[in-house]
Amino acid sequence: MRMAGEIMRSEINEIPAVFQRLLGAEETFHKISELLNSQTIYSVLVLARGTSDNAAHFLKYLIETTLGIPVGLTSPSSVTIYNTELHFSNVLVVAISQSGQSPDLVAYAKAAQDGGATLVSMTNDSGSPLALNADLHIDLAAGPELAVAATKSYAAELLASYLLVCAWSGKDRDTDELPAIAEKLLSLDISQPVSECDIREEIVILGRGFSYPNAREAALKIQETNKVSVQGLSTADYLHGPISALTEKTQVFFIAPDHLPIRSIEDEVRRIRLNFPKVFWFGRGGTPIAGDIEVGGAQAPNEIIASIADAVIIQRFVLELCILNGLDPDSPAGLSKVTLTY
Repeated sequence: MRMAGEIMRSEINEIPAVFQRLLGAEETFHKISELLNSQTIYSVLVLARGTSDNAAHFLKYLIETTLGIPVGLTSPSSVTIYNTELHFSNVLVVAISQSGQSPDLVAYAKAAQDGGATLVSMTNDSGSPLALNADLHIDLAAGPELAVAATKSYAAELLASYLLVCAWSGKDRDTDELPAIAEKLLSLDISQPVSECDIREEIVILGRGFSYPNAREAALKIQETNKVSVQGLSTADYLHGPISALTEKTQVFFIAPDHLPIRSIEDEVRRIRLNFPKVFWFGRGGTPIAGDIEVGGAQAPNEIIASIADAVIIQRFVLELCILNGLDPDSPAGLSKVTLTY
């Protein structure tokens, strides 16, 4: 008989090997460099849904901070519902999808190409419509992902996004240690921090910059597997309204990777602490005080690599929290592995 979470745990454990395979795909990223540097690109749009949409935010930060090119997130319904004709000359569209099959993503990608866009796809299925129709495809190399909650494919999307931007910009990759860093996170004991979390009370997950995508993803994963509503927000956005609902019973998760510029969150942390919530820290870049709960995270050469690796500890926390509460994260109610939206 299969144990609860057995599949999700197995797929999280595969992440170091997935990273190693992606790092070995040098020919793919050489082609990315040739393709993108041979064109004049004025703007980028990222096409994604769900977990992949959280990875899209990571790619957005990477491109804007490294290349200074504006990046937006697409609205597929502008094509599938409103039949908009796109005018996308000098636009790069990056489609990110585990399955590469959702009809609305495929339709938008085609409309973008018809409108003059260059299309790069990033999927876990090289035979999918998004992969086959792209000008260039990046295979996530994660292997079959069976658990409904995406784990190894999300981590692969983060790394593939970074490798894409390094190839485009000529930036050094700094990734040699990443598989070993991720491996260490698999053996970190997080049982005590998990036991401190009470899903009956409000959970708010906050990040800033490169940690914001992981905050969104952590919230999504807890909602998918633990059947509770969770907010994943920017620490800055949290002060623009949602903080008014904060109480001493609120559990605030700060996603703070190694090398996080602490000035980016220090004022928000100070204001949040005035309400005496229960505070959890994910990553090694925070400022915990007595009484806070430290989950741990990656020691890495820079904030970006730490953010990619910290996906592992976040996913492990969600898995263990779900099992602790008597649920099976492999088969959450109401969800299927491939979601087809139109």
